[in-house]
Amino acid sequence: MAQQQGDEMEYVAEDNEMAEAEDMYFRGRVFGDSESESDDDDDDDDEYDSMVYTTAAEARKGKDIQGIPWDRLSISREKYRQTRLEQYKNYENIPQSSELSEKDCTQTYRGGKYYDFWRNTRSVKSTILHFQLRNLVWSTSKHDVYLVSNYSIIHWSSLNSKRSEILNVSGHVAPCEKHPGSLLEGFTETQISTLAVRDKLLIAGGFQGELICKYIDRPGVSFCSRTTYDDNAITNAVDIYEHPSGAVHFMASNNDCGVRDFDMERFQLSKHFSFSWPVNHTSLSPDGKLLVIVGDNPEGLLVDSQTGKTVKPLCGHLDYSFASSWHPNGRIFATGNQDKTCRVWDVRNLSKSVAVLKGNLGAIRSIQFTSDGQFMAMAEPADFVHVYDAKHGFEKEQEIDFFGEISGVSFSPDTESLFIGVWDRTYGSLLQYNRRRNYIYLDCL
Repeated sequence: MAQQQGDEMEYVAEDNEMAEAEDMYFRGRVFGDSESESDDDDDDDDEYDSMVYTTAAEARKGKDIQGIPWDRLSISREKYRQTRLEQYKNYENIPQSSELSEKDCTQTYRGGKYYDFWRNTRSVKSTILHFQLRNLVWSTSKHDVYLVSNYSIIHWSSLNSKRSEILNVSGHVAPCEKHPGSLLEGFTETQISTLAVRDKLLIAGGFQGELICKYIDRPGVSFCSRTTYDDNAITNAVDIYEHPSGAVHFMASNNDCGVRDFDMERFQLSKHFSFSWPVNHTSLSPDGKLLVIVGDNPEGLLVDSQTGKTVKPLCGHLDYSFASSWHPNGRIFATGNQDKTCRVWDVRNLSKSVAVLKGNLGAIRSIQFTSDGQFMAMAEPADFVHVYDAKHGFEKEQEIDFFGEISGVSFSPDTESLFIGVWDRTYGSLLQYNRRRNYIYLDCL
C-alpha cells in the first residue's frame, strides 16, 4: 500500500467529491456540521433532530436517506449519480487492472431485498486517514457500533441515540496495566489506521506500527505495543479471534511485510510470519488452520496458520488487494482488490474463482459475511455497498446506493443490523440497515 501519508491524504481529498459537488450545485446550505451544532440551544432540538436524523418512516415518504435536499439543488439525484459514475477516479497500482478484469466478471442480478433502511444519523461522523484502509466501523450488537472519528474512538447506541467517547488518542496514551512486552511509555498523537472490536476487546492500529489494546469494560488501556520501528510500519488491519485453546488472540497485518499474532491472555506476541510484500489484510479460517494473506501483490496466499508456509497461491486478481473474509462454513472465502472485483474462492478447488463480483466505482476495500453465512457485504471506496445472497451462489444482490466515502461496513453478530460509515465534509454519517424478515404467519391473522 502507499507509504507516504502526504500522498495518501491528497488522494483522499481527491476522492471526497460530494462536498465539492455541493459547492457547485447547492444554493444556500441549510445543513451544517452536526457535531459542532450538537451543543446549541435546547429550543432548537426538534429542528436539529430533523437535520441530523433520517428515519425509515421519513424515507418511505420520499425524504432522501442522507437528508440531501435535492429539490434545492440545480442537479437531480439521478444526474449527479451519473456524473459520479463517469468521473470518479479509481486508484490503481497497476494501470488498467480494472478494465482488464471485466472479462472475468460473473453476471449477477440486482433487486435483492435483504436489509431495509432503518436510520441515518449525522450526529456521529466516521473519518478516514488512509484512502486504502477502510476497516474503521465495527458492530458488537444490533444496537452497538464503534467507529473512528478523528483522534477518537466513538461508541454509538442506536437504542437510545447516545454517543460516547471510548478512547482519545490525540494526547498521550499509556497502559495502566503492567504486562511483559507492553510499551509502558505508550504513544502520543496516534493516527489510527485500522480498528477491530469484538465482545469487550478493542484494538486500534496506527501509522507508526502502534497497537493499542483496551477492554471496553475496564478503565484505561491494557496493553500497548509497536510492531516495528521501520519507516514502513503502518498497521493495515487487525483481526480478533478465539484460539482453539479458548484464549482471545488478534492478528495484525503490517506494511513491513509481517503478520503478527498476539495472545491477549498473556499479552504476548505468539507468532510472527514474514512475506515478500506488504500485507494489507489477513483472515483466519473458522477452524483456525488456514490464513488468507493479501497485500501489495496481485497474487494472494493461502497459508498454514501454524507454520506460515504457503499452502496455495491465489491467482486471478490483477492489482493489490485490501480485503478478505471467510464464510462461516470454512470452505468459502472472498478477497477484494483494486481491480474493482471481489473474488470468491473454494478451498477444495483453488484453480479458479467460484465467482468474480464487480464494483461500480472502484476498489473493493471491505468484505464481511454474516455469521449465519447467508449474506456477504462488499464495500467500494465510495457510494456503493453490495449485499449478495451467499446461500444461493452469489447470483443475486442488493445494491445500497448513497453518496460519500465509505469508512467501513459491519454486520451485527446476530445478523440483524448492517452499519455503514460514510465520510463526507457535510453529509458524513452512520447508516443503519435492518435485516428484512418475512413473517408469513402474520398474514394469516
